[in-house]
Amino acid sequence: MTTQAPTPVVINGVTGKMGREAAKAVAIAPDMALVGAVSRNPELNGEDVGLVLGLGELEVPITNDLQATLVMATQERQPPVMVDFTHPDVVYENVRAAIAYGVRPVVGTTGLSAEQLQDLAEFADKASLGAAIIPNFSIGVVLMQQAAIQACQYFDYVEIIELHHNRKADAPSGTAIQTAQLLSEFGKAYNPPQVSETEQLAGARGSTTANGIRIHSVRLPGLLAHQEVLFGAPGQLYTLRHDTSDRASYMPGVLLTIRKVLPLKTLVYGLEKLL
Repeated sequence: MTTQAPTPVVINGVTGKMGREAAKAVAIAPDMALVGAVSRNPELNGEDVGLVLGLGELEVPITNDLQATLVMATQERQPPVMVDFTHPDVVYENVRAAIAYGVRPVVGTTGLSAEQLQDLAEFADKASLGAAIIPNFSIGVVLMQQAAIQACQYFDYVEIIELHHNRKADAPSGTAIQTAQLLSEFGKAYNPPQVSETEQLAGARGSTTANGIRIHSVRLPGLLAHQEVLFGAPGQLYTLRHDTSDRASYMPGVLLTIRKVLPLKTLVYGLEKLL
């Protein structure tokens, strides 16, 4: 009886906070093999990623050459996956490169525009290659969003508050944008105006989606990742909140997505599509 070889995984952004957690999770998953580690930190180039992360020697050197690492991964026995936790400025090029080399991207980096997402979806379709863009890997966030979808059928007033650490580069968060998109699928307009509002400071009322949902972003040290969805009606307030206290909470979703992306032939957006 032959045992299937583990899925080869490249972690792009391996020395970032999410990249470190992802590398640790992949390294101990019995059905995966960490074969590539990419970082823009020049001081770590050539260092064994296992020693850097405190996992013991893994014989996988950290490199700053993504394309060479992707080519190397394609030489493995099984189809490879790239997990990307990098930066909004480079994620689009990273995903295109992975698809071009036949490596399935699993992307936790947020900040992709609607136009970029559409282009990547078309590129994945042409390549008949699975790809997953996941604004949030937390199962709890998916449950919060599903509860919000139920609530929006009964409430006309809703605002989203997302709170993150002050090293997050994009705002609003991908999770907040996705939550608003899910609520928009019902085709209704939210927050019908009751007065003519005037902002004494620009942005005081947050950003507004096309169908009237307001999103507020908070960036402070001491925060990790948090979101509230507030529904209002006469005499009542319905609040949904999810709080993250440890990045390890995302890892079950990361591992699940790596496994689910392998048989796909197209791009999926959102963890709920894979559950």
